[in-house]
Amino acid sequence: MPVQAAIFRVAPKGTIGRHPASVPQILAVLDGAGEVSGPDREFQTIGTGEAVFWSAGEEHETRTDDGLTALIIEGPGLQPFLR
Repeated sequence: MPVQAAIFRVAPKGTIGRHPASVPQILAVLDGAGEVSGPDREFQTIGTGEAVFWSAGEEHETRTDDGLTALIIEGPGLQPFLR
């Protein structure tokens, strides 16, 4: 299963605008805090050490007041690890 990963740095008052996930995707916050929303457009707080999973086709958005750094991993067949 091929996957790709990237580090995103979102500046204070910045956003990763609403868009559909092309494949399953995990956003893990490495530093800072912000808010994420899914298809319901209701924002939930997310901070350092937390992650969110979006399915293929699921619309989502990320925003931050103070800035954040996130690791984004995506690929076909990607699934969240549940304990």
